[in-house]
Amino acid sequence: MNARIWHDHVIMKALAVAGCTALVLAVTGTTAQAKAHDTARETLAAGDGWASFGTGTTGGAAADAAHVHTVTDWAGFKAALAADGSAPKIIKVKGTIDAVSEGCGSLAAPGYDFDAYLAKYSPEAWGLDTDLSAEPDDSPEGLRRASAARQDQTIKANVPANTTIIGIGRDAGFKGASLQIKGVDNVIVRNLTFESPIDCFPQWDPTDGAKGNWNSEYDTAVVYGSSHVWLDHNTFTDGSHPDSAAPTYFGMLYQQHDGELDIVRGANHVTASWNVFTEHDKTILIGNSDSESTAAGDRGKLKVTFHHNLFSNLVERAPRVRFGQVDSYNNHFVADSDYVYSFGIGKESQLVAEHNAFTLPAGISAAKVLKRWNVSPLTAADNYVNGTPTDLIAVHNAEIPAEALESGAGWTPTLRTKVDPTKKVPAIVDRGAGAGRIC
Repeated sequence: MNARIWHDHVIMKALAVAGCTALVLAVTGTTAQAKAHDTARETLAAGDGWASFGTGTTGGAAADAAHVHTVTDWAGFKAALAADGSAPKIIKVKGTIDAVSEGCGSLAAPGYDFDAYLAKYSPEAWGLDTDLSAEPDDSPEGLRRASAARQDQTIKANVPANTTIIGIGRDAGFKGASLQIKGVDNVIVRNLTFESPIDCFPQWDPTDGAKGNWNSEYDTAVVYGSSHVWLDHNTFTDGSHPDSAAPTYFGMLYQQHDGELDIVRGANHVTASWNVFTEHDKTILIGNSDSESTAAGDRGKLKVTFHHNLFSNLVERAPRVRFGQVDSYNNHFVADSDYVYSFGIGKESQLVAEHNAFTLPAGISAAKVLKRWNVSPLTAADNYVNGTPTDLIAVHNAEIPAEALESGAGWTPTLRTKVDPTKKVPAIVDRGAGAGRIC
């Protein structure tokens, strides 16, 4: 082995063992003067998706020492978010922070009893014709509402402008939290594992569908009316509370999850890169309504880029799109038997889906990758299914002609960094995406 090959071998071996620190030492040398790379002050690269548009996304990179916080519990995290308004800040998360560490019971309003709720509102006792909106405050539904309000106040964390939230090491993250990026500009969220919050108090709606349904609240992360947001190297998962373990009541799944990531209400210029979205049903929603009152604030916005993300064992919405110019490239989609679709084509959406790889199990057709909710043209080129180049629109239209899709999104993405060959995407993304893999 010659000297150069041996040098490269040592670098790669060190990197595999020690991660980013090894990379820094390999690049800078092993002297005492080697300077560690501060990932907490990294900013989004120029041209890296829609979040790089205009002013770009820098988060809290300009924070002075007084505005760099390390947090280890939920109270400390919320306090750090609230400190000094929108002054640039960096919040380093150490370990896993549980937003509901005392359990759902600690959030229940006095007098709330789930068994009493089931007894009063069962289809046999209540029927399926009347919802519960008129129930008084002292009723089981009223007490459920009060309990839900307590959970809402507890688990939501409002992120101010000019903030970077970053996990330290490989095991940082949140359980049961709902990150609210609402009405602000310039936010970075990186290297965190999010275990989806469970709704401790879902509502029974007898009028939802033919048999009624359980409806839940709380998205893991919400980008609501905000701009310049970069979500990078995070993992979103249902974790220890998968839907498969949920009970049924009144013959319907007791649904305790909402979305993993919602980008809504005029949000704009968002890049989601190198994340893992896994083990979830309604995963990502871009634009939350077809209504004209909502559309007025969404048209011309909801510009989002997804690249090098792993979408694994999801049911649907990866993402479902309304209105926005959404660019999805170099992502890997891995389905299981519960798969319904990946891309939802919604009202006035302008989706470009290119250079993506799909790994589908036997019996799942490539025609299911696209789902038409409204007639909105899209661009879908150079996508591979199980290693084979596949025209997703043509396959869909051939098998589902009643929901035919039109080709041509009407715009061409320009805010892309390196576009990897589609054949290599599964290996590249599976190796590099998710929390704990950031340098």
